[in-house]
Amino acid sequence: MDRTAQLIARPAKDAVAYDPAAPPGSPHTRALHRRAVEVLAANWTGTSTVPSRRLYPHQWSWDSAFIAIGLRHVSPRRAQTELETLLDAQWGDGRIPHIVFNPSVPLDAYFPSPDFWRSSTAGRAAGAPRTVQTSGIVQPPVHALAAWLVHCSDPGLSRARGFLARVYPRLAAWHRYLLHRRDLGGGGLVSVVHPWEQGMDNAPSWDAPLARVTPAPARSFRRADLDHGAAEDRPTDLDYGRYVRLATDYRDARYADGTSEFAVEDPSFNALLIASEHALARIAQELGATATARYGRAERLTAALVERLWDPAEGMFFCRDVRGGGLVRERGVSGVVPLLLPGLPREVVTAVVHTLKGPHFGLGTTTRLVPSYDLLGEAFDPHRYWRGPAWFNTAWLLQRGLGLHGRTAEADELRRAVLDTALTSDFAEYVDPFTGEACGATGFSWTAALTLDLLHQHTTGIKGGDRA
Repeated sequence: MDRTAQLIARPAKDAVAYDPAAPPGSPHTRALHRRAVEVLAANWTGTSTVPSRRLYPHQWSWDSAFIAIGLRHVSPRRAQTELETLLDAQWGDGRIPHIVFNPSVPLDAYFPSPDFWRSSTAGRAAGAPRTVQTSGIVQPPVHALAAWLVHCSDPGLSRARGFLARVYPRLAAWHRYLLHRRDLGGGGLVSVVHPWEQGMDNAPSWDAPLARVTPAPARSFRRADLDHGAAEDRPTDLDYGRYVRLATDYRDARYADGTSEFAVEDPSFNALLIASEHALARIAQELGATATARYGRAERLTAALVERLWDPAEGMFFCRDVRGGGLVRERGVSGVVPLLLPGLPREVVTAVVHTLKGPHFGLGTTTRLVPSYDLLGEAFDPHRYWRGPAWFNTAWLLQRGLGLHGRTAEADELRRAVLDTALTSDFAEYVDPFTGEACGATGFSWTAALTLDLLHQHTTGIKGGDRA
C-alpha cells in the first residue's frame, strides 16, 4: 500500500517560515516535507492527482508532469502511474490533451466541461479516445523530462516495470505531432493555437493576438472558476469570452491545425519541448537505441529559438505572433524560461540572468520569486493570474536553469525562497511576488510536488537529480 495515499491533508495553520539553515532531518525540514506529502495525498484520486480539489477537479497535462517530478521522491510507482494515466488519454494523432475529465465529477464543477469539448465526436478524425472524455487543446510538453526524472529516482523499479519502454513511443508520437503539425510559422518552432495551451492563460503577451478575436457572448458560458477564486485574481470576462470563442472555433473545425486566427510561437513552450527532446534522447540511450538524431533536433530547435525569438537588445526572448507578424514585446516570465536549456550561447545566458536580476523582474532585490510579468509594465498586477503574480513551476524551471549554467548562488537563493514561500502560503497556486501572499487555490499540487523536489535537492546535495 502506498503510504502517502493514506495521509489526510490538513491546513497548515501552524506554519512557520522554512529555515534554510536547518539541517536534513530537522523539525523545519520534516514539517515542510510532511505538509507537501499531505497536499499530494489529499489531491490523489487513485490513478492521478488533481491540481486542486475544488478549483481544478480533473487531471491537467503539465500539472501531472510537474506532480510526477515531486512524487518520485515519495513513491516512484505512483509517479509512473501519474504519467501513464495521462498518456492513456493520448489522441491518435499524438497530441496529449490538456485536460482528462473524471466522469464522476459533475459537469457544472468546471467549465469548459466535457460536453463543450465533445472530444469523442468532434475529435474523431484526429483519433480522440472513445472511452475517456478530454479537451482538444494541449499544454506545454514537460512530459518526457518528467518521465526521465521519474526513471532516475528508481531505475530498478522502472526497468522491472518496463516503464520507459512503454512511455517512449507515446512521448515520441507527442513530439512528432508538435513538430509536424504545429510549425505554423514555417521557422521550425511550435505554435500554440490558444492561450490555455501555453499555460500562462491571460499573460499580456496574448493581448495583441487576442484583440483580433471576437469574444463569445457572456451569456453563452458560465465561469465555474469564480465560484472558488476571487474575481480580481482571475482573467477578466472579456478575456474569457475570447478563450471560449477560440476553443469553440477549434472544436467546430474538428481540431484541425492551421485554421485558428490565433497562432503564437512562445519561448517557454518551445524551451520545454527542447528540454524534453534532450530527455527523450536519454531515454532512447537507456533503451539501447541511438539518440544522435534527437540531440541534433534539440540543437536545431535551440538555434531556431534564438534566431526567431531572442532580442539581444532587451536581453530576453519574446513571443512571435504568427498571424499578425513580428515579436510581441511584452516582458513575461516565458521570455526567461529558456534559461533551462543546456545549449544556449553563453552570451544569451549572461543576458537572461542580468534581466532576471534587473528592474523588470527584480529577482533577489525587490522580489524573492520571479513575477510572471514585467514589474514596470502597464499591465502589471501583483494578484491577477499571469499578469504579475509569481508561480512555483516557473521558479522551479528557472532554479534548474541557474544551476545548470553554474549560477550556484542565485540558484540556491531561489530554492530557499521557494521553500519558504511554499510553506508560509500553504502551498498556494501563485503568490504576490513582493509579499508572498497566497493567491488562487491553496493546497496546490504542483507547488507541493516541486517543493518536494527542491527539498530533496537540498537534503541530498543532488543538483537536478536526473542521472541514474
